[in-house]
Amino acid sequence: MLLHLGNAEQFNELIAKGRVLVDFFATWCGPCRQLTPELEDLENLDKDLTIVKVDVDQFNSLAAQFNIRAVPTLLYFNDGKLVNTVSGFLNANSLFRFVNQ
Repeated sequence: MLLHLGNAEQFNELIAKGRVLVDFFATWCGPCRQLTPELEDLENLDKDLTIVKVDVDQFNSLAAQFNIRAVPTLLYFNDGKLVNTVSGFLNANSLFRFVNQ
């Protein structure tokens, strides 16, 4: 399921349970725009994964909390715990390996 973060309070609820991939992105970022279709393909490859998109310009306090210095940056959470982080563009197969390693 691909979700766009609506408000900062919602973030902790979204990452609390299950497997969640958070995409910190910016609308002006070319690689971020290229990543979105790959995330949609990842949805089809991994039905149990929730994907949350967080716009760093709208939610700069969240970006600062997670020390986001480049976009896109992906954070993978399992039951609320940060498991892995990667920055840059990845295709759907690489994303699948990232969340399943």
